Amino acid sequence: DFLIYDAEDKVIIEHLENHPIQAIKLPFSLEKEKQYGTYLKGKEFKIKTQEDTMELASDSLALEGRHNLKNTMAAITAAKLVGIRKETIRESIQNFQGAAHRLEKVLKIHHVQYINDSKATNVNATYYALDSMTTPTVWIVGGVDKGNDYKALMPLVREKVKAIICLGEDNSKLRQTFVNAVDIFVETFAMSEAVKVAYKIAERGDTVLLSPACASFDLFQNYEDRGNQFKEAIKNL
Repeated sequence: DFLIYDAEDKVIIEHLENHPIQAIKLPFSLEKEKQYGTYLKGKEFKIKTQEDTMELASDSLALEGRHNLKNTMAAITAAKLVGIRKETIRESIQNFQGAAHRLEKVLKIHHVQYINDSKATNVNATYYALDSMTTPTVWIVGGVDKGNDYKALMPLVREKVKAIICLGEDNSKLRQTFVNAVDIFVETFAMSEAVKVAYKIAERGDTVLLSPACASFDLFQNYEDRGNQFKEAIKNL
């Protein structure tokens, strides 16, 4: 048996230190080279097992973001263990476009990219979404708060977000946290309204990101409904 795990996850590391296992451990890491496991060196993934080492280019992934690098490392490690050919693995990571509502690129309008990350129903998921942004971002956020602590997002908001558009019945906690962190802070109560406001704010080269960090049940049936309404509103611009 094998255990493939994130070598930067402190909870996992602590658990393994206190609960030894019989499985062969294959960690993956973006930061440190490992004797066995998968790590990033320059622009290459190196997958090392007791049998051999496989190298794959990391700069041709279809998906963006640090978290997707980690997801890819876990996937290619598992693929190598079950004997999938290197060329097949390479083609898969180059062509896989991700799942709907998970950093899904919807359309580019007037050189503004619209991204649907409606599946991000908690702060941790939205953290990775914001972290993956490489252009000034108009962030659509809000919904049913799950007791969120938004402070963890503040450094990313200050660095990457030019405007916040709240979408929910109660935006008080978001307002309290972020109203002074960005130049533009707008509250909306319907997806069509939020998208129209984002369209007016966004400039050439910007990104409009729906990554709510909240559940969807105040205004939508579920996160799929929220994401689908976002996509429909974009098409209606």
